[in-house]
Amino acid sequence: MTTLARTVEVSRRYGDVLALDRVSLDISEGELVGLLGPNGAGKSTLINLFVGLRKPTSGLVELLGGAPSDPAVRRGMGVTPQETGLPEALRVGELVDFVAAHFPRGSRTPQARAALLARFGLEDLAKRQIGGLSGGQKRRLAVALAFAGEPRIVFLDEPTTGLDVEARRALWDGIRAFHADGGTVVLTSHYLEEIEALAHRVVVVGHGRLLVDDTVQAVRDMAGVRRVTLSAESLPALPGVLGSSREDGRFHLVTGDSDRLVVDLVRSGVPFTGLEIQPTTLEDAFLAITAKETADA
Repeated sequence: MTTLARTVEVSRRYGDVLALDRVSLDISEGELVGLLGPNGAGKSTLINLFVGLRKPTSGLVELLGGAPSDPAVRRGMGVTPQETGLPEALRVGELVDFVAAHFPRGSRTPQARAALLARFGLEDLAKRQIGGLSGGQKRRLAVALAFAGEPRIVFLDEPTTGLDVEARRALWDGIRAFHADGGTVVLTSHYLEEIEALAHRVVVVGHGRLLVDDTVQAVRDMAGVRRVTLSAESLPALPGVLGSSREDGRFHLVTGDSDRLVVDLVRSGVPFTGLEIQPTTLEDAFLAITAKETADA
C-alpha cells in the first residue's frame, strides 16, 4: 500500500522535555488509525509534526511524499486540531467556501458544499452566522472543514470533545463515509469507545515512545486482562488491580488475574452482589498497557 505519512526515528524536545523519543510510524493509504495515549504522552506533538505545525528535533517526517511544511503538499491534507477559532461574523456556507477555495479539489460547488454539510449534520445551518452556533455545532463545523479540500488524508485531534452522544455519532458517520470512499484518517480521542467504533488499527504512545501498533483485536488480546464488575458499598485495596472506576454503584476493576481477584475479594469479607467477569475491551487493554509502561519507567 502507498504510504501517505511517516516518521523515521523522530524525536521532539521542548526545552528539557522529551515529548517524542525516536518514533517510527507509517500511515498507509486507506487506513483509519486510532492514536491513543495518556495526557502528555506525545499524541498531539506527533499530529503537529505530521501536519507541519512543528518540526522534529531529529529524525524524518514525510507527508504525501514531501515535507509537511510545503504548502503544495499540505493541500492534500485536512486537519482539525484540539482547539479551533472560527470567524463568528461569517456564515457557515461562506466559511466552507473560503476554506475550500484554498484547495485544488475543494468543495466549491453549491452541490459539493451541501453534501459536505449534510455529511456532518449541518445541512440546515449553511446560512447561519457562526457566532450564533452552539458549541457543539461549532465543533462539528470545525471537523467538517477538515474535509472541505477533498483531502487524501485527514488528521483529527480529539474531534468529538464536548459533543453529546447524538452529535458524536453523527460525526462518526461522516468520518466513516470519508473512509469508505478511500480516504485515510488518523484520529486521537479520549473516548476509547470512539476508537473502538471507528479505527481498524491502534497506535499507543506513552512517555514519548511507541508502545503498541496493531489491530484493535490484537491490542485487546495482547493485554491479557479481564474486567470484573460488581456492586458494593466500598472496596478495600486489592492486589493485581490495574485500573478501576465506579458508575451507578457498580465497581469496574481491570485485572490480569480475575480468579485471584475474586478469591481476594471473598477473603476480604466485603459484601458484594452481581459479580460479572467480562472480556477485554480496548479501554481495559489501554489501561493495562499504560500501567505497565508506567511501572517500567
